[in-house]
Amino acid sequence: MENITVRPETADDIRAIDVVNISAFEGEGEARLVTALRELSGDTKILSLVAEFNGRIVGHLMLSPVAVHQRDQDVTALALAPMSVVPSQSHRGIGTELVEASIAIAKQKGYKVILVAGHPDYYKRFGFRNASDWELNTNLPVPEEALLVLELEEGILHKGGTVTYPAPFLECYNCY
Repeated sequence: MENITVRPETADDIRAIDVVNISAFEGEGEARLVTALRELSGDTKILSLVAEFNGRIVGHLMLSPVAVHQRDQDVTALALAPMSVVPSQSHRGIGTELVEASIAIAKQKGYKVILVAGHPDYYKRFGFRNASDWELNTNLPVPEEALLVLELEEGILHKGGTVTYPAPFLECYNCY
């Protein structure tokens, strides 16, 4: 998209990211989630991207590690959350740019799976499928159809298992 730049966040972006999340979600839950995930990450690298439109931060997306436990294997996946765009800038393709960039970077870094608890109609256009296709359940209190999976390596997941999100996600999703 014209005039949209997606790049990794810097320390100077933190305040603007909070503003984006608060305005997009009309509350502080996701901004607190982002802060908690940064603190939790320690040596585990999270991927936090910002989208700029005409030089102003108008979008944010975070990928952080989440565990997929299956009977014969554990897979370290990435949780896509939150993804936000300032409401006044929606419908410019900013969210699409963020999601596509995050998928490309996750592949480049060798990750095999991305999960999202979100709107199925939105995320399925990027190749996400229902987690129930793999008989996966989660510790998040979300409707079954809202948990979606994108295999970056086809066939890496097997039938059956649990997606275990870290505590900050549970605190955020329980605040609604």
